[in-house]
Amino acid sequence: MKGGKSKAKADTKLSVKKGAAAGKKPAKGKAKDPNKPKRPASAFFVFMEEFRKQYKEKHPNNKSVAAVGKAGGDKWKSLSDAEKAPYIARADKRKVEYEKNLQAYNKKLADGVGADEEESDKSKSEVNDDDEDDEEGSGEDEDDDDE
Repeated sequence: MKGGKSKAKADTKLSVKKGAAAGKKPAKGKAKDPNKPKRPASAFFVFMEEFRKQYKEKHPNNKSVAAVGKAGGDKWKSLSDAEKAPYIARADKRKVEYEKNLQAYNKKLADGVGADEEESDKSKSEVNDDDEDDEEGSGEDEDDDDE
């Protein structure tokens, strides 16, 4: 009986060690592309952009992000549909722009332009860095020869 219990404890310890040894979570899918367009803000977040400015003017000493968020949420809930309409319209406008940008982005990916441009930019900068180092090095050698 003792052996059974200690074996169970050893198994749990091993499983804990495995998780701790791994350290980081495994990457899910591909890495995020920095060139991909960001999703548009919802009507609430469009409202919050404006509300934050007004709130900070009225409460300049308040440094709490949570307080601003809570006050904004309460204000948003109290607004009527007519009062929310301009924010919804702005959010819809941003969504249309986002969809256009996303289609253009997806078209570039389909053409295979995105990956090739990044590699070529990196290689160009590496070549330029090497050229600059060579020029500096040759300039120093000429100064040493003159002395």
